Amino acid sequence: MPAAPTAGRSPLAIVFATVFLDLVGFGIVIPLLPLYAGRFGAGPVAVAWLLAVYSLMQFLFAPWWGRVSDRVGRRPVLLLGLFGSAASYLAFGVAGSLPVLFIARAVSGFAGANVGVAQAYVADVTRPEERAKGMGMIGAAFGLGFIFGPAIGGVLSRYGAAAPFFGAAAVTLANALLATVRLPESLPPERRSALPRGFGLAERARTLVGRGTPGRLRAIYAAAFLATVAFAAMEGTFSLWANARWRLPGHGISYLFAYLGVVSVIAQGGIVGRLAPRIGAGRTAAGGIGLIALGLAGLALAPSIPWLLLPLAVLALGHGTASPSLSTLISHAGGPGEQGRMLGVNQSLSALGRVLGPVWGGVALAHVGLGAPFLSGAAIAAGAAALLAMVAG
Repeated sequence: MPAAPTAGRSPLAIVFATVFLDLVGFGIVIPLLPLYAGRFGAGPVAVAWLLAVYSLMQFLFAPWWGRVSDRVGRRPVLLLGLFGSAASYLAFGVAGSLPVLFIARAVSGFAGANVGVAQAYVADVTRPEERAKGMGMIGAAFGLGFIFGPAIGGVLSRYGAAAPFFGAAAVTLANALLATVRLPESLPPERRSALPRGFGLAERARTLVGRGTPGRLRAIYAAAFLATVAFAAMEGTFSLWANARWRLPGHGISYLFAYLGVVSVIAQGGIVGRLAPRIGAGRTAAGGIGLIALGLAGLALAPSIPWLLLPLAVLALGHGTASPSLSTLISHAGGPGEQGRMLGVNQSLSALGRVLGPVWGGVALAHVGLGAPFLSGAAIAAGAAALLAMVAG
């Protein structure tokens, strides 16, 4: 049974606001970080590693955060992550050298590796039949944060190179203080599990391939990972591809990313909650990944700039549908004391996919052809959809 909401409060609304504001701070920073790093002499390779270290830290620590939350509760882990993120953004603003930026970026990844905890919070306070809608709300908070964050960062950048980072720190700190007052605990002590001695790479490998993990769950993890690789390959190369093929300027590319975010929010906030109860989270997730494959192929074959809008919409619709549905599937596979660990593993694999996807896309773009990242990503996503359809129908 889900935890009882605190009187006078809506736990889902509060965690939605928490995730949204957290992603606003993240969205403020991401578009401007490569340019900011250039002020400290960072070349393209250093910038790539600066972006990758965040996902690497999430890969390493997301399952650990999830397991800790299974033991001590969701609230303290979420609060610690918010205060840590605020501190990292402040460090960006006052950084005087490239090594400090790397340290701040690593701290940001460590503190931000608790998205699985937010998803576990949703699983705690929703009934199974309502969980897809709750996960869709978290996905919509992500999408909205990525729409509003870059816009706010663009405005703040007029007041100095460091101003957006101070703005992100202020937003995240305000979010942390608000959550301290308003966010109730979702996992009562009697539903918590014992904390294991560790949750490092060896234990994570046992979770993925060990005998104690059902084959169906391993297949869901694999499909989610492959879908992330395919989508991240597009994210990491889309700007270079659009500029090389269509000579699109930076602001035009930004508008297309905002368009992606809007469609994704519509999918996650308004479609998943209605579709999954009717056809099941498994079919919804498999269909969403299939749409990712279709959208990626459509991008590679688009004959003109206006035609980009259709495959981009298909791609965003697929991603916005698949992501919360996969989280729902994983949350259904375990008991209350395992939600944080299982969703943390998924977040960790997603982080690894966001490291490997852009690397693969860049290699394909440089050595195969302009459309290679999208066509290869379409093949990967199609395989993931087929795998998921076989085990999670």
